[in-house]
Amino acid sequence: MEERKGFGSNFGFLMAAVGSAVGLGNIWGFPNKMGASGGFTFLIIYLILAVLCGFIVMLGELAIGRKTGKGAVEAYHVLSKKFKWMGWMGIASAFFILFFYCALGGYCIKYVVLNVGDLFKAGFGANAVAAAAGGEASLGDTVFGAFIGSPTEAIIYGLIFVAITMLIVLGGVGGGIEKVCSVGMPALFVMLLICIIRACTLENAVDGLKYMFVPGWAVENGVIAEAPSFLKVLSTAGGQMFFSLSLGMGAMITYGSYLQKKENLQKNAILIIVMDTLVALMAGLCVIPGRFALDPEGALGGPSLLFVTMQNVFSRMGPIGPLFGILFYLLVVFAAVSSSISLLEVIVAHFVDKARDAGKGDKRKAYTLIAAAAVGLGCILVCADQLGGASFTPWKLLNLPETSIRMWNDCWLDFFDMEVGPDMVKDECEQSGHAMGGYGFFKVCVKYITPLCMILILYGQLTDFFG
Repeated sequence: MEERKGFGSNFGFLMAAVGSAVGLGNIWGFPNKMGASGGFTFLIIYLILAVLCGFIVMLGELAIGRKTGKGAVEAYHVLSKKFKWMGWMGIASAFFILFFYCALGGYCIKYVVLNVGDLFKAGFGANAVAAAAGGEASLGDTVFGAFIGSPTEAIIYGLIFVAITMLIVLGGVGGGIEKVCSVGMPALFVMLLICIIRACTLENAVDGLKYMFVPGWAVENGVIAEAPSFLKVLSTAGGQMFFSLSLGMGAMITYGSYLQKKENLQKNAILIIVMDTLVALMAGLCVIPGRFALDPEGALGGPSLLFVTMQNVFSRMGPIGPLFGILFYLLVVFAAVSSSISLLEVIVAHFVDKARDAGKGDKRKAYTLIAAAAVGLGCILVCADQLGGASFTPWKLLNLPETSIRMWNDCWLDFFDMEVGPDMVKDECEQSGHAMGGYGFFKVCVKYITPLCMILILYGQLTDFFG
């Protein structure tokens, strides 16, 4: 049987895992949810949940993956045959979310091109597109409307993003994913720092900082109508945490299966959570102050923040605006790519492992091409649907973007991690030669605290959804 190749270094694993966690939700979701849900109060609740739930489940998923040496489906099957379907749920979620992710990734590539055009005053720049389209809307609204109103162009850029994701996964874990993330993640941090310095030195940028961090500021200044309830804040923080950390999707199980036994699982789980939260805060410092300084009426979250508000911000910065626009959208492209490759790897790893176990050799190329083709078809449908704005496709009825994100947010999928039990996690952690620290705390969380938090989060989400 051919040897299963994994990460060549712990740094490579860490960058790939952080890349999986860092995605579009960090950039357009976390900052706005933090500001609208009590500022610093939201952050404290988020951090508490990250310790009581995020760390526990993260460590459990990494341990499941490394112990079994399998992707999500087979890992669940090895531990409990009756729960194999849970792995398939993770693969299905990853598959459908990739449709949405690749469409948005294509949008980000388009916006890099638009800002390059502005930099060189070319006919394909944002200013030229807005001038040609005419109308009285803001530049950002006009450009975004013109782009999504042209499904053919959106489809082309979406398929370019699919191709980039496919090429990286084709390179394998060490030769593709690890190499790209080992360079890309440090570059992302540097690009974020540059954008933060510029955003926070704009006039009136301090209002953005107050929105993010000062409890009650958003209500007092009319940004939101009323303060959310504690249950609402809890469910929002919990949903964002599971979304942001890529939990319940099979990504951490899959990446954990490629990790060497000598590596410290506890330390890695902590570092992934810390770095993911740091990037989310940095993203907020990058986008929210800019919005309050240069586009005070602009959207505070979602695709409109990314593609309308931020484009308005760069267009109003003057001659240097396109440079920061290129830098910003490049970092967003990489954030999207680092997440999309982990989602595609979840799908590909299952079929590659099955073929290897059956003695058929390494079928990575074939299965990657098949999976990418299927994702490409889904991406075409999402682009044609104009993110739910079209009226000629059945996807509008399903509200695919919202459905995809909610699938990732719903934390009930993680309940099975509690079935594994703390002893197995302890044994796997100690394979590295280090005693597991805080095992008593971990055991209490697994048995009592984490399930209770999950129930409260899920109850809050369901109440919000049906309310």
